[in-house]
Amino acid sequence: MLTRFALPLVIFFSLIFAAIVAPGPGVHAQTVTSQPDTTQMPDPLSSEAIREMVARMSDDQVRVMLLDRLDAVATGNAEETAEIQSLALAATRTWEAFYTPIVEAVQRVPILFVRQFEAFGNFATSFGASGLAVLFGLLIGILAVGYAAELLVTKTLERRTKKAIVQETGSLRDTLFFLAKRFGREILGLAVFYIVIRIVGASFLTPQQIAILAPAVRLLVLVPRLIAALSRFALAPYEPQYRLVSVSDHWAKYLHRNLIGLGLLGGFTMFIIGFNAQFGVPIGETRLGFWLTFALHVYIIVIAWTARDGLVEMMRGNDPDRTRYDEQVAQYYPVFAVVVSVFTWALSTIVAGFGNIALLLKAPHYTTMFWLLMAPIIDTIIRGLVRHLQPPMIGEGPVAEQAYKSNKRSLIRIGRVLAFGMIVLIIAGAWEIDLSNVGATSAGEQFIGNLIEFLVTCAVGYIVFELMSLWINRRLTREQSSSLTSDQEAGEGGGAGGSRLATVLPLILMASQIAIGVVFGLLAVGTLGIDITPLLAGAGILGLAIGFGAQKLVTDIVSGIFFLIDDAFRVGEYVDVGGTMGAVEKISIRSMQLRHHRGNVHTIPYGSVEKVTNFSRDWVIMKLMFTVPFDTDPNKVKKIFKKIGAEMLEDPLFKDDFLEPFKSQGVFQFDDVGIVMRGKFMAKPGTQFTIRKEIYNRVRKEFEANGIEFARREVRVAMPGLEDHDDLSDVQRTTVEAAASGAVQAQIEQEAAEAAAAKK
Repeated sequence: MLTRFALPLVIFFSLIFAAIVAPGPGVHAQTVTSQPDTTQMPDPLSSEAIREMVARMSDDQVRVMLLDRLDAVATGNAEETAEIQSLALAATRTWEAFYTPIVEAVQRVPILFVRQFEAFGNFATSFGASGLAVLFGLLIGILAVGYAAELLVTKTLERRTKKAIVQETGSLRDTLFFLAKRFGREILGLAVFYIVIRIVGASFLTPQQIAILAPAVRLLVLVPRLIAALSRFALAPYEPQYRLVSVSDHWAKYLHRNLIGLGLLGGFTMFIIGFNAQFGVPIGETRLGFWLTFALHVYIIVIAWTARDGLVEMMRGNDPDRTRYDEQVAQYYPVFAVVVSVFTWALSTIVAGFGNIALLLKAPHYTTMFWLLMAPIIDTIIRGLVRHLQPPMIGEGPVAEQAYKSNKRSLIRIGRVLAFGMIVLIIAGAWEIDLSNVGATSAGEQFIGNLIEFLVTCAVGYIVFELMSLWINRRLTREQSSSLTSDQEAGEGGGAGGSRLATVLPLILMASQIAIGVVFGLLAVGTLGIDITPLLAGAGILGLAIGFGAQKLVTDIVSGIFFLIDDAFRVGEYVDVGGTMGAVEKISIRSMQLRHHRGNVHTIPYGSVEKVTNFSRDWVIMKLMFTVPFDTDPNKVKKIFKKIGAEMLEDPLFKDDFLEPFKSQGVFQFDDVGIVMRGKFMAKPGTQFTIRKEIYNRVRKEFEANGIEFARREVRVAMPGLEDHDDLSDVQRTTVEAAASGAVQAQIEQEAAEAAAAKK
């Protein structure tokens, strides 16, 4: 607490002494040379120490300290004030650059039409009445010749490819094939049109006439027609079966018409500005460009708001796996279009206010507005392409379906990152911003350059991260889908496990994601100008600390690595780990989880595992025992077992699960009840329990059909003098039953003891 008030107290006491005493410079010089330095700050600082220090100081020393402190405060205040003033000045200049062109445009409205008619008059004067007639006549003739050549080429191509065009299509491939052919014909026709009018124009027009007509044809004919061709490719306003976007016929036609209108208005704006400059009306004199640009942005706002329902429908698309983010983008796209239009108009106005008219003539604001408006549409296109071009789902079931959706979202995210980078580069190029050298000069620009490098590094790292996840997840899905399905019964003794890759790939995915995150994270931090050497050293020290302080953890991890290398167990296999039995449900870096067939989950660290017994590797042999009476023919039972084994090998439900058929092993032993017959079969892990149930059912039916009964335990009590057992009294019967129960209980206890001894 004292350190917070140390500096204020020093300044306070210095002000007091400065107010009381103010000696001249000579005294100051003598004092400095004659007295020792007592201005060293005490350590630790306290109110008593400060009072003692001030008491030892001379008046000149107090004055020097006061001046130093005040100079420091003044310097800090001056820097802060300069920064605030700089920000305020920048804001003021930006505001002036914004409203000044608006005010000037309003003020020059009275002369706008006058000067515009003056430009038209200069145009008419330069050519004369006959010259204008010749000019427009040549223009119409040249356009007619070019259009005739275009029709000749396109009709010829259309006749040759008419048989190959599919009129009804149900697949994206056929639709794109048709649209690409039609778009290619239109572009080829426009190219022929342009080449022909250039050749004919160069032959019949003078350089002065070409200087007028060339921009007019390029901006008022070619650009709108190119926009119309692109719109027909995407919207197919009059052919809904070929429409690439999800939008109704009404809104498709509306957007198609107004996109062409936007192209005409934009082209006219660029043409009239050049026309006026060519005929004596400078660009900034009438501010006609300002009003036409304003009209263009208003037109965009009107289109976006009028067709908002169609735009939302188009942005939503028909992907059944839309996320909440996709739905929000679709809902807010019309508002986004309005905001972008207003923003780019304000930006172009500010740039004009700063006097960068030459930059605006290259239409960077139009480029910016176009690509910003296209960004959500590109996102919708990416979702549609991923939906149609993504490889089909591997396998069936919830695991395969979830993996399919996850891979689709990853591809969409990668496409979004690439599209965002492309749009940023295009917009930066339109404004003549060299992103590679943006940080070469001042500190502020250097920070921006570092920030750009940081974002690029993060984007590259993210793409690598997603690609690695995609590759591993697809391999993992293939391995999991090729394993046994969940409808196979897994009981005590285990079901079939997955492949070795299915066990190892999740750990590889986790390790690779961590590695990519760490490497690109450090690279990204380094691009900000931060020295990452201490981070690497700290990471090394932290690793040593973890190694020494968590030896058990290291033991678990190292043991797990060697267990996986030895392929001791896989996910899904039934294992016995030190008396704990269950199916391997999950493995991590340091432990494994076993799911017992009764539902219990056991988590076992690898370091505590001494021995693993795997019940599900490669094959399973199951032995079944049946007890029949002593008078049963064993050969007859063997034939029944052989018959059942042959029938099950021909049954399509079971034949693929057998590795060896069910067969008899003959008489196993005799017991007090009857003959114990044993049979066995070899099957794939996880199928043995289903096969066992079926064998039990078939054996029961065959025994019943052949008059064979299963032996049952009986207890016979011999009592001398009771030869005529039918005439027993109630007391005698009770005595016999008690004796029989005792004999049965003794037999059960004896068998239990023998079974326990056998287990030991």
